[in-house]
Parts: sequence; structure tokens; C-alpha cells
Amino acid sequence: MFSARLDWDRSENALAQRERERRAAGEPIIDLTESNPTRVSLPYPTEALREALGAGAMHGYDPAPFGLASAREAVARGYRAVAGSIDAGQIVVTASSSESYALLFKLLCDPGDAVLVPEPSYPLFDYLAHLEGVRPIGYRLIYDGDWHIDFDSLAAARASGGRVRAVVVVNPNNPTGSYVADSDLARLAEVAADDDLAVISDEVFADYRFADARAPSAPCLAAAPTITTRALTFSLGGLSKASGLPHLKLGWIAVAGPRQLTHDALSRLELINDTYLSAAGPVQRALPRLLDLGAGVRAAIQDRVSRNRSRLLAVLRPGSPCTCLNTQGGWTAILRVPDLSGDGGSDERWALRLLVEDGVLVHPGYLFDMPSGAYLVVSLLPEPDAFDRGIAAIVARCRDSVP
Repeated sequence: MFSARLDWDRSENALAQRERERRAAGEPIIDLTESNPTRVSLPYPTEALREALGAGAMHGYDPAPFGLASAREAVARGYRAVAGSIDAGQIVVTASSSESYALLFKLLCDPGDAVLVPEPSYPLFDYLAHLEGVRPIGYRLIYDGDWHIDFDSLAAARASGGRVRAVVVVNPNNPTGSYVADSDLARLAEVAADDDLAVISDEVFADYRFADARAPSAPCLAAAPTITTRALTFSLGGLSKASGLPHLKLGWIAVAGPRQLTHDALSRLELINDTYLSAAGPVQRALPRLLDLGAGVRAAIQDRVSRNRSRLLAVLRPGSPCTCLNTQGGWTAILRVPDLSGDGGSDERWALRLLVEDGVLVHPGYLFDMPSGAYLVVSLLPEPDAFDRGIAAIVARCRDSVP
């Protein structure tokens, strides 16, 4: 009766079961997976947000396939402040970043076509792709102290069968926190041009670069001539991260590339978006004000993330069996912990042990397709006291695990 696109194992894994049981029993949990900025005691301009949304609601229905002109100009203005020349005519407003992916998969792919997606990365691409009848094929990122695209893996993914229509990059990646390396840009453009692939660049975390990290030359690929002179390029953003407002549900796509390809892509996106008209009018009308207000929220998030990251690095002293992989931005950190099993699955065992014995909830690395070994992924958003206690518990467990 049901679509094969929903043919996933929906059973509860052991970690989720233990978390549910612990919460049901009223036992405390230090949640180091929390990624919702509205739940970690950050300051929000509540009254100003209410006024902005209220003003936006006092208008009639004015459908616009690409989004309201004022909203598109507000997005373009934000890009111009940090990323160079992008104008409102290149912006397509959507209901969310997830919808942006869905629109682009509709635009680029026929059922059964494939898109190349990075590993490690956030475990959402399988769902987004399959729901559009598209096959996600993973390619690896490699770590040598910094993260890079493994172009041999990318070539193998392209050759694995079927028609490949796009390559997805996440800039900066979640959870690795790595921007597309400058040394990878030209080669990525060459691959895309030679194989007639579009480049989809998820840049929702682009505003969150760490102060001690090298500034990326291309935080927005739609404004990077290295890519756009050769390949049709889509940069994705949204209110969820840019203004810390995930509940207001608005995203956008910046479209760039060779002139004719860009024109053709926009004309088709106009038809697709006109079919759905998903983005709510009040949020679009309020968007210029929401982006202004979001600057303060973004600064608060940046302060929180930077504080927690600094604290994390400070407690991981030289020689510690727990180490933190290098990163450039974002909201997460990856911890390498001792691999005690030797047969795989060590990171899940670590996560279960921390939850059961210490009440600390972390993500096991396999959830993000981390390579073999033992990795834990933690959010840098939690309240400082909870974060410090959770990290202290992890460090103590790592110390006790090594003879």
C-alpha cells in the first residue's frame, strides 16, 4: 500500500531506547546533543520579534513564485555584505533548507538519478533524496589535521552506476565544521564541469566561523567565480541558523553559474515554486527585520559556541586519551575517544555507557558516517554549566578506560 520511498527501518535503536526510558523515569540527562538554540537559555528580542511578525501578518495574500521582492532583496543584501556580488534576481525563497533540497532534486533529477553527498555529514540526505525518488551516493571527506574532499572517493562514487546529476557540499560541514578547502575549489569546479554536475552548497552554518580559524576564501560558493564560471551552483541558507529562529521556517537558495544555465534553472524553479508556494507571507514580509534582529541572536550563539569550544580545548590536555578534531566553524565538535572494541561499534558503546552510567547524552560517530574508530559528536550549544559537567564526565571516562 505504501511507497517504497518510505521503506526504512523505523525501529528504535538502543541509545534512543535508553534515553526514552531514562526520561520516562525522571532521571537527569546532560544533553550534549542539543542543537535547538531556542532551548539553551539564549537571549532573544521577544517583543521585537513579536512586533515584526505582527506587522508582517497585517497584509493580504500576495503570492510570488520566487518569494516577495522585499524578502529576496533582504537576503541578497546579507550576501553582499560578506560574500560579494549576489543580487535579488538570484534568490529563491523557500519554506526551509529541507524544502530547498527537495526543490533542487526536483529541478535536477529524474526518478532513479543520483546525487553525491559527503561522508561524514548530517544524516538527513538519505531521507531528503529518497523522498524525491533520488539515490544518494556517498563520497568521503578525509582528515589529515584538516578536512578535504577525497577526490578518488568522489570519482568512484560518480562511476558507481546510474546518472549522477549533482554533488552536494556542506560549507561548513556538520559535524566536521570544515569549509570547502581553498585547494579543493578548482578541482571541484573541474569535476562538476567535466561531468555536467550541478553543485549544491549547504551554507546554513556559514556565519559561524571560529575566531582562530583561517578565513575561507569562499564561504558562499554562489559568489565564488572559481565555481560559478564553470558549474551551475546553488547556495542554501535559512533563518534557522542565520538568525537562530528555527521555528519561523524560512530558507533561500542563491543561484549562480554560466549565464544560460542560470537562466534555465531559474525559469524552471519558478514553475516548481509556483506549484507549492510554501513560504508563508507574514514571515517573508518580516524577513528584513528578522535578519536585523537575528544579528544579536547570532552573536549570542557565537559567544556560546566559542565559550564552550574554548572550555573543551582547555580540559583536553596534552596526552589525554580524548582528543578534539580540528574544526573551523559550526555548532559541533568531534571527539576521538579510545577504541576499546577493535571490532567496530565502539562509539555506540561509548554513547550507551555515558548515558547509562553518567547521564550524559552524546551522538555516536557512526550516525554521521564517521570513519572506523571511536568518535563522539557533541553540540557546542548547551548551557555552560551542563556542557562543562558533560565534558568532564567524558574526559574522566576516557582517562579511566586506559590502563
